Amino acid sequence: MPSDVSRRQFAGLAGLSALGLSAPALAADGVPAPNGASFPPGFVWGTATSSYQIEGAVNEDGRGKSIWDTFSHTPGKIEDGTTGDRANEHYHRYKEDVGLIRELGAKAYRFSIAWPRVFPDGTGAPNPKGLDFYNRLVDELLANGIEPYATLYHWDLPQTLQDRVGGWRSSDTSKAFADYAGYVAERLTDRVKNVFTLNEVGRFLPFGYALGVDAPGLTLPPAEVNQARHHVALAHGLAVQAIRAKGRAGTRVGPAENITACVPAINTPDNIRATETATREFNSGFLGVVLEGKYTEGFLAYSGKDAPKFTAEELKIISQPNDFVGLNIYAPQCYIVATDKHPGWQPLPMPASFPHMSSEWLRIAPEVIYWAPRIAAKLWNIKSIYISENGTSGEDKVHPDGQIYDLDRIMFLRNYLAQLQRATSEGVPVHGYFLWSLMDNFEWIFGYEKRFGLYRVNFESQERRPKLSAAFYRDVIARNAIGV
Repeated sequence: MPSDVSRRQFAGLAGLSALGLSAPALAADGVPAPNGASFPPGFVWGTATSSYQIEGAVNEDGRGKSIWDTFSHTPGKIEDGTTGDRANEHYHRYKEDVGLIRELGAKAYRFSIAWPRVFPDGTGAPNPKGLDFYNRLVDELLANGIEPYATLYHWDLPQTLQDRVGGWRSSDTSKAFADYAGYVAERLTDRVKNVFTLNEVGRFLPFGYALGVDAPGLTLPPAEVNQARHHVALAHGLAVQAIRAKGRAGTRVGPAENITACVPAINTPDNIRATETATREFNSGFLGVVLEGKYTEGFLAYSGKDAPKFTAEELKIISQPNDFVGLNIYAPQCYIVATDKHPGWQPLPMPASFPHMSSEWLRIAPEVIYWAPRIAAKLWNIKSIYISENGTSGEDKVHPDGQIYDLDRIMFLRNYLAQLQRATSEGVPVHGYFLWSLMDNFEWIFGYEKRFGLYRVNFESQERRPKLSAAFYRDVIARNAIGV
């Protein structure tokens, strides 16, 4: 109805206005005038994907079953009833997809290795054909001038480990992960110089083991959830040791975590200090213990009898030195104000009217990508940070002319990158940015309904088509700056 259209148009215009989206000043020749929004020399620009979300070929060349194969085939678990069985067919189309990265001008690509491709049962005999695929992918990337950044775990745990020992409920899985990490490092780090261990413990652990929303779909009591998280942290530390022992000298390693990102509600000194304290406490369960070698007193007191059991030796292993830290940053989890009451900070409730992207959880708050790395670097003395994921879903309709004018994604990226540039200009040690995602893919419990890619994928024909945001990102990369 016309009235509905009018309301939608008004909401869209109001949202753009609220975010300060305006036309750039133009120099006489029509080129945007310099605005100082450039990034440091050598800043790494890349894109990111993950194995289960794009590879398909789940039953080919000896790949074992993962917990996401089982979970996605369970009726009612995925909103649109789909699975990752076929996904983007990247397993067979990887050369085409590397070509998309080359078209963007990106010099880095973050991908994940499917543990059950390399070790079908999680342990035991490796599967040479599984690793062969990643050898070919790495060679293709390098042949196109693209630096590979490998992630060892992006949620696709071998189902056999889940069945046999309870997955991350057991430290046996931590040890198996270290063996897998060492095996991969020994065979890939002659060409892969940067390795992320685990991706988003703050998502896959609570959502998969406490809330039952993600694979493996468990709803464990808090004590078991905390213990499982501890086993994941132990897996990280053991993997770092294995990579240093088996990988080539100079291999760089670190975690990729969706930091619980807190933002000061108002930028007063008291609120900023309170936000720093809150960030440390909220992240103690993984990022904090990895970077500090201990759980905070606040975390242990809050957990009480449900706190994880651990030894001093385990904490030493967990806190192995990292070469970098990856932060996945989308939206703030909370806004913080200082208070006179213990513990000295208070998270504010999020208003229902707070603007968000097409994914309702993705609240639009560009300042989060300024504050999160700034606070993390200060809290934990981090010398090298990568934004290992940032991006947004969008409506992404194909227009009659065949184009996808994803102005919402461009708006999002422009505003977030402006805040990231603010951080780097102030000396926050962010050395690279990996946009999520290269192309639309299987978006976990949402199936194929949520589209995050720079390239639109027709999942029937497997055609890849660039969205307008691909041109925007190509321009940013070429300039090493935020342009039009």
